[in-house]
Amino acid sequence: MGFSISHGVDGTRSALTISNLGNQLAHVLAASEWREIKYLFGGQFSDIVTIPPQEAFRIGDLLHQAADHRLMDPSWGILACEIGDAARMAGASGQNWTWS
Repeated sequence: MGFSISHGVDGTRSALTISNLGNQLAHVLAASEWREIKYLFGGQFSDIVTIPPQEAFRIGDLLHQAADHRLMDPSWGILACEIGDAARMAGASGQNWTWS
């Protein structure tokens, strides 16, 4: 199953890729920050998700923070930034960010 992510993420990402990114994020974010985004990256995603703009922007910030962490593998950091950019774009434009 592939996920389409609005606001600039090209193509789809497999559930395995999203879950593997989540594993990386869980190791570099503080526990409280991970809990904020676990519903997207924790391997439990199974339906269309619509995220309000303010929350999307926050998720974008967390993804960029994780990507910049010294322990983040660079290839996973690139994906985190790509998804983070989409989240920030949705937030900045005042639009809902959708995963389907």
